[in-house]
Amino acid sequence: MSNGKDANAAQNNSTQMTLKESLDECMEALDLFLNNRFNESLEVLRSKVGESMYHALIYATVLEMQAMMTFQHEDICSAGATMKTAQELCQRFRRKSQSSLNKSAGEPLTEEQLHAEVCFAECQLQRAALTFLQDENMVSFIKGGIKVRNSYLIYKDLHSYVKSQTCLKGPSHVHLEGGISFGIGAFNLTLSLFPPRILKVLEFAGFSGDKDYGLSLLDNGARALNLRSMLCALLLLCYYTFLTFILGTGEVHAVEAERLLKIFRIRYPQGAIFLFFAGRTEEMKGNIDEAVALFEDGCKAQQAWKQFHHMCYWELMWCFTYKRAWKMAYFYADLLSKESRWSKAMYMYMKAAYLSMLPKDEERPFGEDEVDLFRQVPAFKQKIAGKSPPTEKFAIRKARRYKAHCPVRLTVPVLEMMYMWNGFSMIRKRPELTEGIMQTLVEAERTLLESPETEFLMDDRCVIHLLKGMCLKNQGLLQGAEECFHKVCSSEKKLRFDHYLIPNAMVELSLLYIDQGRGDEAIKLLRKAKHNYKEYSMESRTQFRIHAALAKLKAGSVDGEEAHLSGDL
Repeated sequence: MSNGKDANAAQNNSTQMTLKESLDECMEALDLFLNNRFNESLEVLRSKVGESMYHALIYATVLEMQAMMTFQHEDICSAGATMKTAQELCQRFRRKSQSSLNKSAGEPLTEEQLHAEVCFAECQLQRAALTFLQDENMVSFIKGGIKVRNSYLIYKDLHSYVKSQTCLKGPSHVHLEGGISFGIGAFNLTLSLFPPRILKVLEFAGFSGDKDYGLSLLDNGARALNLRSMLCALLLLCYYTFLTFILGTGEVHAVEAERLLKIFRIRYPQGAIFLFFAGRTEEMKGNIDEAVALFEDGCKAQQAWKQFHHMCYWELMWCFTYKRAWKMAYFYADLLSKESRWSKAMYMYMKAAYLSMLPKDEERPFGEDEVDLFRQVPAFKQKIAGKSPPTEKFAIRKARRYKAHCPVRLTVPVLEMMYMWNGFSMIRKRPELTEGIMQTLVEAERTLLESPETEFLMDDRCVIHLLKGMCLKNQGLLQGAEECFHKVCSSEKKLRFDHYLIPNAMVELSLLYIDQGRGDEAIKLLRKAKHNYKEYSMESRTQFRIHAALAKLKAGSVDGEEAHLSGDL
């Protein structure tokens, strides 16, 4: 009897050591990756993808990151196949009865089985992301949704199980907790951003979406030294430097981003990923020159993955936009159009837009002509999950003006797109940059008044009013900003093409009211923007911002007002 126990103990020790060795080696591979030694990292991981679930998972994760940056169909398919193989390997290590972790009869799960659960859930989640990119039909979208739901349920069960008394804590428990923190944190944070109507479409009703809880789990995961700390950190940095800007109310979370970056930039001082996020953080603070230097350093830091360069080019393009250096911004849009597959329609549109900002008699770089470029934009349209990206649809709609034999030029296409990416928040603390943008708008307004009247006149005037309102808000001239936004709202029945302007002007006006403590007026406007307008350009982005504004109101409201808002959230 004792010999049998000794044999089992020896087997368990062997399994634990194998798991520990696997995790240690994967940590080393991630270190190589974060130090820009991408090919060495992949070699280490590739050597054991057939036997170690962690090698298989991390290898597939790196390939997926690469696929999402190259946006090449073959890369996406290859990453999907690799992730599927990794999931099948994880399945071999799972307990055979998978009804529920908490209800499983018999012996508690071994450490290896618990790790297999968290790896399996992570594979499911990442395969879902690739499914949305890979195929262009609703069936694939539903399949992806099912994968997401299954992944969520595993994470939820694991989270409860590791807190129970039946859970055995092995030597690699810190990595297990890191995996659960990443999964539960990611779901809570991501779902908290979604407006309820989108959640219903995705059948996420009943899922947890507590933003603060998600942030705390991810923050704990990022600070702990475990295999998922990098994933937790990257998700938080994306949230603080991108999502809160593009899908939120434009509030700056530079302090939180810098706190995380301080840890990782000490470990990886030349890491291209962290140089990029450091640049983005400086950009958010309005330190545009410092941001430019960091993005340039990010490009110099490595040459193996050009995709990192493309991320930097995109931000450099906007940095020079804020400075009104149209030719420099054009240069980066041109580089992107030649090298990146992400959104060629958008890059072509931006190239044309920058040229259109130059004086008529000024020589164009490479002898290119904006009218010709605008006419090419629709030819580069692409589809993701069966639909064209909203930004591409917007660019194609705007470029239609140039189809005519005698096109009617767009007034300030660069600044209009800058608004769509919430760029006015970037220069909030830089009065001279805001003043420069305002000068450009005043000149455009004068040109519009002096030009022959067209069917686009009212739409163009309202675009300028909206953007002038953003500048006046930055300058603290709130009454002037309010008047500009009201001018847009009062022109609703006169608009012929840019119907997106009305709900967006209402959102900007409501944010102005929130800052002034006029909560009731803000709620009325947000409800009107939310319910009364459909099928306009970039609608999803505006709905996300409405949701964020209502959440901001709820967070600052007293108990009596909370019920008043609950139906909107």
